Amino acid sequence: MAPSCMTMCHRASVTFLCGIRAPAVTAAFYTPKLASAQVRLSLARQYSPSQARHGVVRSVVSRLKRANEKYERFLQRYFPRFYVLYHRFTKGFQLMFQDGKEVNRIKIRMITNNIQPEMLPYREMEKLRQFRRDLYKAFPVMIISLPPFANYLVFVLMYLFPRQLLIRYFWTPQQMIEFQAVYHKQRAQHHQAILSGLERTASSVRDSRLKSQLLSLCSKTRSGAHPVVSDIHAVQTLFSGPPLAIRSLCADQMRHLCPLLFLTRCLPSFWIRIRLNNHAKELMQLDDAIVRLGLHQLNDSELKEACYVRGLSVEGLHPSQCREWLSQWLQFSTCLKESETSLYLHSMVLLTVNYMKPPRS
Repeated sequence: MAPSCMTMCHRASVTFLCGIRAPAVTAAFYTPKLASAQVRLSLARQYSPSQARHGVVRSVVSRLKRANEKYERFLQRYFPRFYVLYHRFTKGFQLMFQDGKEVNRIKIRMITNNIQPEMLPYREMEKLRQFRRDLYKAFPVMIISLPPFANYLVFVLMYLFPRQLLIRYFWTPQQMIEFQAVYHKQRAQHHQAILSGLERTASSVRDSRLKSQLLSLCSKTRSGAHPVVSDIHAVQTLFSGPPLAIRSLCADQMRHLCPLLFLTRCLPSFWIRIRLNNHAKELMQLDDAIVRLGLHQLNDSELKEACYVRGLSVEGLHPSQCREWLSQWLQFSTCLKESETSLYLHSMVLLTVNYMKPPRS
């Protein structure tokens, strides 16, 4: 009787420790070998391979995090200038990864719900547009860094030429302002050539009244005056057909329009025509999205970015001035047809070059 009681007590202790109910067997057939098998079965149930893997992953991640923190403290103490560069690159990759995940979610939702790009909210449309442009700019650098040990050379080049090789995720706020000013100066160099092209093309206009209005608009802009929206709408019909429609523009005029959208000019004319038309339509769709959202919903940084993309120099402008200009621009652009993308592109000069500038005497 005593051995049976001891065996039953052993069963009870095993059941209590393992947290499971022992199978209903008699004391005569219950052996220590069966008890150890139950212990192993209980431990296998409580500590599954997936849980073990998660524990290993968490341990590895925590160790890597501690090692990275030590490395950053080492750089910050002994190589402070390199630490600033390292920290900027690390933060840039984190921001780019976050935007990439957000863009992926937007595209999945578009496919799942059969949503066209022009029906997206403004911020999502702008996110897709900007992220796509960033990838296009970063793609050549990624290709160059593919050979072995070439990434070290690319790293040095990116440090020396951040504006040419890096994208906005890796720019400091001060660099963002400086580089935007540089890019605007580059596109401003083509303003006079675009106005001259308009004046030359005006000689081919048969309607004398429209021809006079177009020449008056060009001379008004050259004199330093800022045209009003009604001046642009007065010549609107000229840009829906020859000689000023996008499909009728000469190659030289289109190549001068490319820098307004930060597009390369070194492409065949038919390709430039397609790119200009597509980018202008995309901006027109963004204008419609701003109207749906409401101009008052944009914060100061979004206002300045929207004005800058549409050709305005935002350097030194107050957010209220940007809001005023963007309101005028939306009043103009929302009345355009898809066939009038040429007028949209030329207005990036006509409505921006003299904004907030006193007329010349």
